[in-house]
Amino acid sequence: MNISGNTIFIPGSTSGIGLALAVALQARGNTVIIGGRRADLLAQIAAEHPGLDTVEIDTADPASIAVAAREVLGRHPDLNVLVTMAGIMRVEDWRQPESFLASAESVVTTNVLGPIRLIAAFIEQLRSRPDATIMTVSSGLGFAPLRVTPSYNLSKAAIHMLSESLRLQLADTSVRVVELEPPSVRTALLPGQERSEFAMPLDEFVAEVMKLVEAQPEATEIQVERVKFLRYGEARGDYDQVVAALNAADPHGS
Repeated sequence: MNISGNTIFIPGSTSGIGLALAVALQARGNTVIIGGRRADLLAQIAAEHPGLDTVEIDTADPASIAVAAREVLGRHPDLNVLVTMAGIMRVEDWRQPESFLASAESVVTTNVLGPIRLIAAFIEQLRSRPDATIMTVSSGLGFAPLRVTPSYNLSKAAIHMLSESLRLQLADTSVRVVELEPPSVRTALLPGQERSEFAMPLDEFVAEVMKLVEAQPEATEIQVERVKFLRYGEARGDYDQVVAALNAADPHGS
């Protein structure tokens, strides 16, 4: 992925990693469109960050995705980068179905079906561009599970495998597939995470991501140093120790 000169749509970018990444990419000479469900919040962000375009979208709703895609492409026919950022994370107890089923269905709808539907809405546009990128967003928890977030873990493992598979299918096209693999980052993804000493500061994470994208434009996985402990536990042969350490250290693990 080139660091500048792109037209980028980032749904699910009204806060956290998505918004910080949108602002950083705009500063590097990209046209950036952010998407979110709340019109008032989108208007506030547009006022605070002149030049950012906005569109209402609910990535859990197929009809909303279709409408937003038409709006984005109508205003930005040169769109060449899609970042499937939107995602949710829930603490769940799978010992009783009434305590997890609705949550699990919601997580899978947003985190797995959402990116699939987004890619379906934009793939023809991306294939029409001479240089295009799909950036998926998985997680270190797709490689080493946090005990209390089963649905989130499985959704991010699915995104990893989707990324691997799409890269094979699109190998003979102009579309590259890049997987962003965050560690725990100080965002509002879970209650208390914005203040967690375990999590990586958001500004440090985005700064490192931008450096990696610039230094490694051909990379297929964007991995800050802090996520490699989780990402490569199985390859190193210390997977059990990684899982134990993760669940002992993360404040949500218990």
